[in-house]
Amino acid sequence: MLTALAIEGYRSIRELVVPLAPLTVVTGANGSGKSSLYRSLRLLAAAGRDGAISALAREGGLPSTLWAGPESGAPKSGPTQGTVRKGPVALRLGFSSDSDGFGYAIDLGLPIPQGAPPTMFGRDPVIKAESLWSGPVLRPASVLTERRGAVVRVRGDDGWRILDRPLAPWESMLAEFGDPDATPELLGLRAELRDWRFYDAVRTDAAAPARQAPIGTRTPILASDGSDLAAALRTIDEQGHSPILAAAIDRALPGSRLEIDDRGGRFHLQLRQPGLLRPLEAAELSDGTLRYLVWVAALLSTRPATFLALNEPETSLHPSVVGALAELLVTASERSQLVVVSHSVALVTALEDAGATIHHLEKVAGETKLHGQGSLDAPPWSWPSR
Repeated sequence: MLTALAIEGYRSIRELVVPLAPLTVVTGANGSGKSSLYRSLRLLAAAGRDGAISALAREGGLPSTLWAGPESGAPKSGPTQGTVRKGPVALRLGFSSDSDGFGYAIDLGLPIPQGAPPTMFGRDPVIKAESLWSGPVLRPASVLTERRGAVVRVRGDDGWRILDRPLAPWESMLAEFGDPDATPELLGLRAELRDWRFYDAVRTDAAAPARQAPIGTRTPILASDGSDLAAALRTIDEQGHSPILAAAIDRALPGSRLEIDDRGGRFHLQLRQPGLLRPLEAAELSDGTLRYLVWVAALLSTRPATFLALNEPETSLHPSVVGALAELLVTASERSQLVVVSHSVALVTALEDAGATIHHLEKVAGETKLHGQGSLDAPPWSWPSR
């Protein structure tokens, strides 16, 4: 289980270490930094997939994602004044785990132009350092693999060994190395990061992928856009979870019954509701009903994720459905670690009553802070050196 998320130099977050529990809820006012925290998790996952550099590019590049406030010192009253930078430009992201897991951190900065050949990619960030360690805290004795500049070295039974292939500045050691003999820990962490799931782009408009009827195949993991919703729900039903599925739907939509109609291999989602002579097709469902069915498919997955993050799952839901959603989230947290970002007071309260850890973010002079966290309250954390 992840025990902490660390962020430094990202948008409104100058420095933040957030404790994580089996079910962690992040809430706060608009602009308090919830989206930045959520996106930092996505960037960490990208390091084990297509690379953090391309993920940053999709956010506008490193300059648009860096900490936007003064480099150091507490903000003073009156207009904020810029100063001459003394330290290196850095965006640092990392997480730690319990004693049975791995910790990882990545340090991104800007290239040093002196003597470098001409390039049109000079605004691309470069990876200055990476570190993978065992247990909850980065210590010299716990480091298993580290990268400084282009050089990657691995700790073995006989001490440190430098890997033969140097890395380009834009290449992550997580994405480039995966030899089960030479770097088994990197391979294991990469597999874990690729199992992280994010649901934040689920549409419910008339042309939403979740309203379509694609070719149906066994689908233990719902697509991030919900495009295979009918197949995912049918998979849950056929793999022995039919009573749980039916109960989750009845809890939010009393008396309703899910039906999946196979028409020439295309799965059509239908919902039979009390008082109606025919079931409603996916295209006819309300936004809230469709979104709730998406969360049912994601949270009752027959192949649970190690880590699952949801951004504002209460969107479009009627207040009467929030309790059913909270129950789904609590049940899912027994099989997967969850981070939920939410605006809903009702959902946050229901999850808090069920034992979830609640973090309230707030802006203090433009900087995102964890409400009530003093300088000695944050989990221990150290960044790898460049």
